[in-house]
Amino acid sequence: MRLKDKKAIVTGGGRGIGRAVALAFADEGADVLVNYQSNDTAAREVVDEVRAAGRKAVAVKADVSNYEDCRQMVETAILELGGVDILVNNAGMSKPAMLLKMAEEDWDRIIDIHLKGTFNCTQAAGRKMKEQQSGKVINVISTAGIYGTIGQINYSSAKAGVIGFTKSAARELGRYNINVNVICPGITATEMTGKLRSDEKLKEIYQSRIPLGRFAEPEEVAPAFVFLASNEADYVTAQVLGVDGGYVG
Repeated sequence: MRLKDKKAIVTGGGRGIGRAVALAFADEGADVLVNYQSNDTAAREVVDEVRAAGRKAVAVKADVSNYEDCRQMVETAILELGGVDILVNNAGMSKPAMLLKMAEEDWDRIIDIHLKGTFNCTQAAGRKMKEQQSGKVINVISTAGIYGTIGQINYSSAKAGVIGFTKSAARELGRYNINVNVICPGITATEMTGKLRSDEKLKEIYQSRIPLGRFAEPEEVAPAFVFLASNEADYVTAQVLGVDGGYVG
């Protein structure tokens, strides 16, 4: 097992890519804290599946844009699982609108969840990782953070910011043997992309841009997280790993 007895926090772990990552970690021997903000049922289902794989699991409701929530979440991981070796900053949401029509609160909320949330969780978990002189932080962006997306300037800006955050954090935390990397999934079959995937015109446009000619399943993205969380990636840091079917190229 590549993650035997490691302790992981996966934010936004109840659904989509987060769920697939939590289960992949469990299959590789990790105990998992499943963070969620609203869907108790989905998070507890993931916890049940992790436990069915023979690993410890706990669900924690927390708003990653609130630092105190993040601090308490890390403390729960330490108390319930025995530590924090891996942090996956995956929590996210979308509030689309064109630039000239976007409400200020929709800009603020997306920046707070994606960018400030990544900062909050990394700072809270990073303090524990510094003490133990080891850790893996895996941040999640999107092709929108590299290319931009019409109607999602808040989301694209937040994801681009996560790239800069990751590269700076990797340089600051490397002295403590903490690796910080980014995974950039392409369009993946999750709730967030449901409208895009169900609109035949949009579906055709976006699939035509993907060399592999199809959207990803969450389970196809999860192995990259396992790699970056494992000892195999001990000399990998400050990198952006695309799992996008060739979309970015």
